[in-house]
Amino acid sequence: MSYLDDPRVYFAAERTLLAWQRTAIALIGLGFVVERFGLFLRMVSNGAQLPPGHARTSLAFGTLFLVTGAAVALLSTLQFNRFLRELSHPEIPRGHLTWVGPLVNSALAVAALGMVAWFVITG
Repeated sequence: MSYLDDPRVYFAAERTLLAWQRTAIALIGLGFVVERFGLFLRMVSNGAQLPPGHARTSLAFGTLFLVTGAAVALLSTLQFNRFLRELSHPEIPRGHLTWVGPLVNSALAVAALGMVAWFVITG
């Protein structure tokens, strides 16, 4: 339980959530680029011999980044919600929608896991 009764505590927690959200987006974007770069190399090779297992390697690393980004998004949402329950009423600004950030993080994680499924099924 916090005893500061200051809404800045909530805003600091929300900024932290958004920082983790940016990190998750970066990891998910990197995973997408790595996986699609493997596809790009296969298309550009024009029948040339690529190293053995090249497609599986780019798929593995791409999905690893995607799953890591989804985990970061979900864990930061859980941490934010846990912290939010500890705040007292005066620390949460009146009329502020506290569910938007966690909802966006959850949707981001679902999208990342959907991309993982798409890559694995089509790959």
